[in-house]
Amino acid sequence: MHPVLFLPAAKRAVADYLNRDLPKKLSPDDVFMTVGCKQAIELAVDTLAKPNANILLPKPGYPSNLIRSIFKHLEVRNYEFLREEKYEIDLDSVGAAADENTFAIFIINPHNPNGNTYSEAHLKQLAVLARELGIMVVSDEVFRWSVFGSNPFVPMGKFSSIVPVVTLGSISKGWSVPGWRTGWIALHDLDGVFKSKNVLAAIKQFLDLNSKPPTVIQAAIPTILEKTGKEFFHRRQMFLKDKTDLAYYKLKSIPSLTCYMKPEACTFFWTELNLSSFVDIEDDEDFCEKLATEENLVLLPGIAFTLKNWVRHSIDMDTPTLEDAFDRLKSFCDRHSISGETPRKAVNGVN
Repeated sequence: MHPVLFLPAAKRAVADYLNRDLPKKLSPDDVFMTVGCKQAIELAVDTLAKPNANILLPKPGYPSNLIRSIFKHLEVRNYEFLREEKYEIDLDSVGAAADENTFAIFIINPHNPNGNTYSEAHLKQLAVLARELGIMVVSDEVFRWSVFGSNPFVPMGKFSSIVPVVTLGSISKGWSVPGWRTGWIALHDLDGVFKSKNVLAAIKQFLDLNSKPPTVIQAAIPTILEKTGKEFFHRRQMFLKDKTDLAYYKLKSIPSLTCYMKPEACTFFWTELNLSSFVDIEDDEDFCEKLATEENLVLLPGIAFTLKNWVRHSIDMDTPTLEDAFDRLKSFCDRHSISGETPRKAVNGVN
């Protein structure tokens, strides 16, 4: 006898959960359980990409090491964001990057590290553009439960009547259980396009050859998704909003860092280094290395997300720890900044 690798009850529970927000409903057969969202990304790339294909990825977006490992057989092209429009996708950059060999655009919604959530109107614009370009949309929605701003989360699957959509998810971020390594990939099939291209068979073959999500966690998925009350997510969202407000206020006193938009989702801040403000900082890697050495404070350099001279801050911690972190950050920046520097211009209320 062979052990059960994918529990039908888990697939059904994920489909039912996602269907709450979808006009075109998923069946359990449209859902495949994965070892976290990383394997879901690998699965999408392995089974959907054609030979000599290229793919459109956000910049900033996925960590560089993930791109090198998962997308190594593809040509990676980047699209950009309009930071003055709350980091909406620059649709012109999407159109310019795509060609006849492009098979998909990957989006992250809510976006890490930008910290924004895409509006329904913007996602529809993207769906229409993707249809015009002849590409599918793969939407990484692992942070969907972390939205605390006024812009509500809208699933990309809502637009599967316009363009083929693949959504990726997991319980790691919403339930703060990263070690449980259980996620999924859902195929929002436009007129049976995935079935006609034998995608389902390719997915099953991939999963037969690769690691499987823990059966015991799969067994818990129906209870996790069905029984977790709204108050659980509300408490978490209010916690993140409180920490965001504090971090945004603290950044006002650090003129050498620019935050262009107050985050409305996720657990991070994304700030640009004003290198001209520093005396002896060469770039984001130099900044982070010296900060860790001098203040025992770790930020991730922007180059890790393919964008140089930015840094990502985590805010997912208790208030005293967060206050201490920003005090250390300010002390470091003041110590390495040009003496008597005039304050930079205000950006979204941050001076």
